[in-house]
Amino acid sequence: MKIGFIGLGNVGGKLASSLLRNKFDLTVRDLEKNLTNDFKNRGAKVSKTAKELAEQTDLIITCLPSPEVCAKVMESPEGVINGLSKNKIWLEMSTTDESEVKRLGKLVVDKKAIPLDAPVSGGCHRAATGNIAIFVGGERNSFEKILPILTIMGRKILHTGELGTASVLKVITNYLASVHLAALGEAWTVAKKSKLNLNKTYKGIAVSSGNSFVHETESQVILNGSYNINFTMDLVKKDMNLF
Repeated sequence: MKIGFIGLGNVGGKLASSLLRNKFDLTVRDLEKNLTNDFKNRGAKVSKTAKELAEQTDLIITCLPSPEVCAKVMESPEGVINGLSKNKIWLEMSTTDESEVKRLGKLVVDKKAIPLDAPVSGGCHRAATGNIAIFVGGERNSFEKILPILTIMGRKILHTGELGTASVLKVITNYLASVHLAALGEAWTVAKKSKLNLNKTYKGIAVSSGNSFVHETESQVILNGSYNINFTMDLVKKDMNLF
């Protein structure tokens, strides 16, 4: 199966790299030439337009920063939809809302192609190692057809039901993660002001009822002083608005 991947950012670039590393026939597209050049140097093909990419591949993956950007990539004259044909699969891996993925899904179906939404959860570090979770909504047979590809990009794959259900679940999990992160920031402030040993505090939280995935991952970048979680406040705001 020939795969096309549009969107080589923090998450998309890592997912696409997993496919390339495992010798899939991969064509990529991104507005940033330095990103596409990197993939070209590693053996991927590069398309000039999203339409061309869709015409040349069987599975078209989008992983983009917002519903607005995805709509433009899909619906412009040189967009994905105009390159679709019968039995091609569109896999939407962006974080988007249910109504938008269903709206675009209808346009995909009108081309006799198949839409699936497949947002990911777990952070950039897990995307880089192929350990990320992937939620998939849409036709079960198509999900099973591309499951071997999904298992290259992620470790835990969950079929959530009809098209759009995966996007709803993803927004819920992002909301919970943001709540946990805000609470965690307050907890660390109290711990530091109370002059606790922060390394021991980390271990104590990790073995307690207060533990969470967010603590186990994000507390480490707080303690080492980098504060770099490869996620911007603009994206947090977008996710909260989707919720």
